[in-house]
Amino acid sequence: MSYINEREKATATRIIELQDHLARASEIVAGKACVYATGSFGRLEAGEQSDLDVFIVSKTAESERDGKKLMVNQLSNLDTILVKAELIKAIHALNMPKFDADGKYLASHSIHDLKTHLGTAEDDYRNTLTGRLLLFLESRPLIGDGVYDEIIDEVIAAYWGDYGDHSDDFIPAFLTNDILRLWRTFCVNYESGRRSEKGDAKIKNHKLKHSRMLTCYSALLFLLAVYKLDGTVSPERAKEMTKLTPTGRLQWLLKEPSFSAVHDQTSELLEKYGDFLKRTDQPKETLKALFESNSKDWVKKSYDFGDTLFDVLSALGNDTKFFRLIAV
Repeated sequence: MSYINEREKATATRIIELQDHLARASEIVAGKACVYATGSFGRLEAGEQSDLDVFIVSKTAESERDGKKLMVNQLSNLDTILVKAELIKAIHALNMPKFDADGKYLASHSIHDLKTHLGTAEDDYRNTLTGRLLLFLESRPLIGDGVYDEIIDEVIAAYWGDYGDHSDDFIPAFLTNDILRLWRTFCVNYESGRRSEKGDAKIKNHKLKHSRMLTCYSALLFLLAVYKLDGTVSPERAKEMTKLTPTGRLQWLLKEPSFSAVHDQTSELLEKYGDFLKRTDQPKETLKALFESNSKDWVKKSYDFGDTLFDVLSALGNDTKFFRLIAV
C-alpha cells in the first residue's frame, strides 16, 4: 500500500504544477465551467508514462431565441477552444505525453447534457455516460473547483430524485445500474477494438481488469457498505464517495470496524493493485515485451484480482437487497 501512497503524493504534486500553468484557463472558466481530470490523474495514481485525460463541463443558462427557450452554455464555443489551447500548452510545457488520439477525446459538455441524456440511448454515443460517471468515480478538478462541486451536486440530485419518498431505506438503483452499464461498456469497447490492436489489446485488457474494474466496483463497495451501516444511502454519502479515489474507498473500508471480516481481503486488494501499478509503469514497448514474456503470470494476476474483489463484494452484500440488485 505504501507504493500507492507514493503515487498519490507524486500525482498530487504534478497536478499542482499543471494548475500553475493553467492560470489563464482558470480566468476563462471562472464561475462558468470547470475542467476535471479522469484516468490515472483523476485516481491520483499517475506514473511516468501516464497521459492526461480531461473533461470540460459548462454551466448552462436559459435563453430565448426566436420565441423559443433554449439552454445555452455559459462557456462559449470560442472560450472552450481557448481553454483547450491552454491545456495543450500546459502539458507541452511540462513535457507530458500529448493528448490521446490527437486530442479526439478532449471532450466538452454542459451540465444540461450530463443530466438530460442520463439513462437515454444517446448517453453512450454522446460520451455523456463516460463524462458523468467518471466525474463521480475517478475525477479531480483542475480548474473551476466551485463549478465542479455544483455539477456533482446537480448530478447527484438527478440520481437521487426518489430519495425524498424513501429516505429511510434508499438504494441508489439508478446510479448502480449506470455504473454497471459503464463497466459493461468498457468491456464491450475492449472486445470491439482488440482484433485490430493485437499486442496493445493484451495490455489494455490487463488494465481493464485492474484500474477500470476497481474504478467501478470500489464505488459499489462503498455504496453497499454505507447501506449496511445506515440502512439507506443519502445524497451526502454519495458526495463523500465522489471525494475518495478508488483506492481511497478501499482504505475507507479498512477503517470501518463493522467490516473487519473483509479487512484482510481488502488489504490484499490494495497490495495487488499496488503491484499492478508498479508493474505497468513502463514505456509502451517495454511493457509489451514484459507482458509477452510473463503473459501467463500476468493473466493469472488479473483473474486473482477480480476474484478477490468479488469475494469482498459478496461478503459485504451478504443477504442485502442492494447486493441482489447488483447481481441480478
